[in-house]
Amino acid sequence: MLLDIADDAILEGLEGTPPSPLVLERLPVALREPRAAFVTLTVGGELNGCIGSLEAEDPLAEAVARHARSAAFHDPRLPALRRSDYARLRIEVSVLSALEPIPSASRSEVLDHLCPGTDGLLISDGVRRAVFLPSVWEQLPDPADFLGHLQQKARMAPTRWPENMRAWRFGAHKYSRPADRRPAPLTPKEPK
Repeated sequence: MLLDIADDAILEGLEGTPPSPLVLERLPVALREPRAAFVTLTVGGELNGCIGSLEAEDPLAEAVARHARSAAFHDPRLPALRRSDYARLRIEVSVLSALEPIPSASRSEVLDHLCPGTDGLLISDGVRRAVFLPSVWEQLPDPADFLGHLQQKARMAPTRWPENMRAWRFGAHKYSRPADRRPAPLTPKEPK
C-alpha cells in the first residue's frame, strides 16, 4: 500500500494536479500511526530523488505521499522527474525505526557500534549533519568507507574527527518495486 500511495502521489505530480488528501480511516492502523520514512526514486538505476524525515511527525501514509512528491519534483540535488522517466522509475519506501544514540567519541568507537549492511547512520557535529539509509551499504559495503563518505556528505573533513561528534543508528524496513505501468499522464509544461 505504501508503494501505491507513493506512486499515486508521483502520478498526480506528473499530471500537475494538487495532492489528493488521503482518507486515513480507510487505511490499516499501521499506516495511520506516525512513523519516520524516506522515499527514494531511481530512473534506470540512477538516483533521481530521495526525501524523507528521521522523526515520526505525521501518519506514515501522509508522510510517504508527501516525501514521494518531494523526491520526484523537489529534491534540490537532482532534476525533477519527467513524464518520459516514468517507464524506468523504481520506487523505494524505507520505514525507519527510532534513532538509537551510539558512542561517538572517536571514529573507531562509531565503527565498533555500527552493524554493517543493517544500520542506517546519522552523524552531527552540532553544525553539520548527514544521514545514510541502510540501503547505502549496497554501494559502500566497507564500514570505514561508509562512515568516510557520510562525513564528506556532511562536509566534514574525513581525516579529522570533531570533538563534539554525535551519532545515531537506526533500522529500516524497505519496500521497492517499479512504478505502476499505467500510461504516464501528459503534462502541458513538458516539451515532447
